[in-house]
Amino acid sequence: MINTHSDNRPTKVHFIGIGGTGMLAGARLAIECGFEVRGSDGPLYPPASEMVKELGVTVYTGFAEQNLEWKPDLIVVGNAFSRGHVEIEEMLRRRVPYTSLPEFLKHTVLQKRIPVVITGTHGKTSTTALTAYLMEACGLEPGWLIGGQPLDLPTPSRLGEEGKPFVIEGDEYDSAFFDKRAKFFHYLPVIAVVTSIEMDHADIYASVEEIEHSFQLMLRQIPSDGTLIACADDRRTVKLARHAHCRVHTYGFSKEAHWKGCYTGISSGFSGLLIERSGKRYAELAVPLAGRHNLQNTLAAVAATSLMGGKPADITEAMMQYKGVRRRMEVFLERDGITYVDDFGHHPTAMKETIAASRELWPGRRLRVLIEPRSNTMVRNGHQHLMASALQAADEVYFGPIYRAQRIPFDERLDRDAVLAELAEMRVMGKSFDQVEKLAEHILSSGKKGDLVLIFSNGSFDGIYDLFRANENNQA
Repeated sequence: MINTHSDNRPTKVHFIGIGGTGMLAGARLAIECGFEVRGSDGPLYPPASEMVKELGVTVYTGFAEQNLEWKPDLIVVGNAFSRGHVEIEEMLRRRVPYTSLPEFLKHTVLQKRIPVVITGTHGKTSTTALTAYLMEACGLEPGWLIGGQPLDLPTPSRLGEEGKPFVIEGDEYDSAFFDKRAKFFHYLPVIAVVTSIEMDHADIYASVEEIEHSFQLMLRQIPSDGTLIACADDRRTVKLARHAHCRVHTYGFSKEAHWKGCYTGISSGFSGLLIERSGKRYAELAVPLAGRHNLQNTLAAVAATSLMGGKPADITEAMMQYKGVRRRMEVFLERDGITYVDDFGHHPTAMKETIAASRELWPGRRLRVLIEPRSNTMVRNGHQHLMASALQAADEVYFGPIYRAQRIPFDERLDRDAVLAELAEMRVMGKSFDQVEKLAEHILSSGKKGDLVLIFSNGSFDGIYDLFRANENNQA
């Protein structure tokens, strides 16, 4: 158990890797809990640097032994760091108590609240943000932790009051170098949403069966009076539901779904969604999002909000005002009649759904897809056989350099040109670039009015966004 006070003073907590999305949100919650917080990280850039500054605490740039000289009582270790790291070695030498972020959240935040845990291979951040937004709009006074930047909520995390819902994104990635269990294992779900289960995180899971087992362990923690909300459109999620020891609600477009959605078309940027609950009309929503995957996420968020006491009329009204999450089909630039869209997608399934949604939202455009192979899933060839079919609805496909390619054995590395050769047989043209500047130059010089440039990256794409923005500024 983590002691939150020592001699009637807030416990001092140091975050190693405070600039990570989850760690930033966790540090904010620690501050709200009354802890004295400091942290360390490498050089940070916007938006992470801006978010760290907003915390108003000491953050050391660079990792060093002396960063621990302020004698923290507890160290929260980010899961990106392991043995050999200078601060971890100093932490162990000094025998300072340490924990993972998920374990820290379990003891300091979740035990006294009602955890609503959003899990699944796809759609976690979007569904978490929407669920927190709807609960807030319905007056349920939730707390939340979102693994992204919500556009409708003031910050990615808020403590909320004890006894109230706490909506948290539950990742299946491991917790820390000393705790290889999935993060969501620590989150004590009373309500758990499972959006989908697919092979991902090839660096820590050898098979999809191992991933399924992690989800099964999570389900064992839901109390008998809790609820699993499972996507009826995903066969592995339906199979998983058999392992639940609690109530099970399903959602989706399947006719068997408890929360059944019916898509009624798109108009003026709003997708019509008719929702039935157990065969009875529940609500008809105007959803300011496009794509089947976003409507599935909406069904999950509506189900969770309703089970916590949200009213259909309040949900319907709030949905019309929803803005979404940064880097989820986010338009970041419009120039010379060309629209540039940023998306966090880094899995073939997510890319396929986002491309389909883009076709729906921006019909008739030439769709030029740019991909940064960066995540541990994307840089390897485990999903290479799925890539061409996922991208075939694009007009053109361009690959940037593989992130840290030298660290990946050649026989395990994504073969960009092989994917492009498959796409060429489908009459989708493209090219791979080893320099981002050359890729940006090509897109800019060959652009036409009406183009839609859709960028997939879960990182910085070596600054390609700034290159496009700089071109706009140079022409101004």
